[in-house]
Amino acid sequence: MIGIIDYGMGNLHSVTKALERIGVTPFISEDVEKLQKADSLILPGVGSFRDGMEELEKRDLISFIQNWASQGRPLLGICLGMQLLFDDSEENGLTEGLGLLPGSVRRFPGVTNDGRSYKVPHMGWNQLRVHQLNHPILNEVPAGHVYFVHSYVVEVCEEDVLIASTQYGQLVPAVVGRQNVWGTQFHPEKSSTLGMTMLKNFTEWRGE
Repeated sequence: MIGIIDYGMGNLHSVTKALERIGVTPFISEDVEKLQKADSLILPGVGSFRDGMEELEKRDLISFIQNWASQGRPLLGICLGMQLLFDDSEENGLTEGLGLLPGSVRRFPGVTNDGRSYKVPHMGWNQLRVHQLNHPILNEVPAGHVYFVHSYVVEVCEEDVLIASTQYGQLVPAVVGRQNVWGTQFHPEKSSTLGMTMLKNFTEWRGE
């Protein structure tokens, strides 16, 4: 049973429809008692980091998510939901995150190290570069492009967290994870067969 965490900022409809297309019937809730009964949880998200953490706090979901992860239970963050897994973000002032993965969220500078400018936000399709070929989220995932929409990018503190990346003016962590906590910066529900395969892999993973 897959639970989708509702904290008022998620792309709940599109994630739900994507899961249904792979034969999974999820439930959406902000109620801790209901979410506790899930096998796996998805933390989606669209919007700002600070707003996201404030909404999670209002619903008493921060300690619940942290405890869920500490128990080794599967958790997937999508887009903003992925960023919230990290230590902090500079968006709208420094804000503490869930602290489940080591790293910080910073705004794209809009200029490369050699002085070339690029547009912010990063919006559209971009190709993945795999760093951990044998990670379970990548099982039978075809090569290809995925769909991004974001103005802020994670700077991971430890290399083992980086599962796959793309390039957009700099290295962009696109798939991250450690043990039972995974995240995608892109929208898998909008990323064709590649993204749908990742969602399927997550829903089927039980920590083996």
